Order: sequence, then structure tokens, then C-alpha cells
Amino acid sequence: MADRVIELAHLQKQFGDHLVLRDINLSVSKGEVLSIIGASGSGKSTMLRCINLLETPTSGDIFFNGKNITDRDFNLSQYRAKVGMVFQSFNLFPQYTALENVTLAAKIHAKSRPDFKKNRKAIFAEIDENGKALLRKVGLGEKMNNYPCELSGGQQQR
Repeated sequence: MADRVIELAHLQKQFGDHLVLRDINLSVSKGEVLSIIGASGSGKSTMLRCINLLETPTSGDIFFNGKNITDRDFNLSQYRAKVGMVFQSFNLFPQYTALENVTLAAKIHAKSRPDFKKNRKAIFAEIDENGKALLRKVGLGEKMNNYPCELSGGQQQR
């Protein structure tokens, strides 16, 4: 149980009379990679939105490292800083390059580091190098500095 990072127990989500998720039980352990597949409209995105509490489950429990995220005293801000999701349909910031889009969240997050003011340039340089490596890894190295950021739908999802 201790190595389970995410666990869903009897999760249900209903919109009006339409039951989207019925008795979903799932656990994801540390280091595990999981794919969620299914027909269009089968509830995959709704389940992920529930895991992030972007949708409130109708019933059931969602645990993160053994703590129920639906409890009133659960620190949702800290949780969301560690757990995220990529939406099927999303927009990159067109005024930024691909590299700037990829590194934006990491740079914002880095500002909360205690050593940020002293090491700003080095921290941002490391983030940029990581972003460049990631773009090369998914075959977008040649597009990292294009301005404005114009990528096809498939390229954006990478």
C-alpha cells in the first residue's frame, strides 16, 4: 500500500441522469506507467479530471500517497503542484516559441526556490537545456525557436 501513489476506490461521476464513471477502482504505484484507453465518450478524461479535482466525484475516494484528496483538510494546492494532466485539446501560447512554452511552468515554479535570486541565470539555463533536450527527444528540435509558435495538433501534443 505504501508504494501506491494514486488510488481510486469506487469512484463515480454523474452529470444529471448520465452516469459517466461507475465504480472505478484503480491504483498506480510509484514508477508505474499506465495508459488509459477506451472509446470516445467512455469517461477517460472525466476520470483524469476527477483525479485532479477539476471535477468533483459524485461518490468514491481518491487517494494520493494514502491521503484522501477529497477531505476538507487536504492541501489541494500542494497536491496540484505535484500532479498535473495534459488536455487532449489545449493551446500553446502563440506569442512564445516552442521552447518558451515547454519551459514556462518550470521557470515559474523555480521562482519559489530559496536560491532563486542568487542563481537565477544558472537555474533558467538548466531549465532551457532540459527543454531543448525534451524537444529534440520528440522530434521538434528544429522548431524550438520558431516564432510565433506554430505547430500542428500532433506536434503540440508531443
